[in-house]
Amino acid sequence: MAGRYGDLDYPKITKRGVLFGLGLFLIGAVGEAYIHTTGAQVPGWEEQLLLDLEFLGTAIALVTPFVFGIFLPLTE
Repeated sequence: MAGRYGDLDYPKITKRGVLFGLGLFLIGAVGEAYIHTTGAQVPGWEEQLLLDLEFLGTAIALVTPFVFGIFLPLTE
C-alpha cells in the first residue's frame, strides 16, 4: 500500500543522503588539503567551490536524517 508520499524507502533514502553529504564534504576537504599541501596556484573560484562543497555536504548530511528519517515517516 502506497503511503501519502508514494512508495518511498525512508531508511535507504536517509543512508544514501548522508553518504552523499559526506562524499561532498570529503571531496571539498581533500581538494583544499591538496591545494594547501602542494602549494598549487588555483583561481579563487575553485577554492570557493571546494569550500561550498564542504558546507553543502555538511548541511545535507545533517538535514537528511531529520527530514527522511524522522519528519516524513511521522507525517505519513
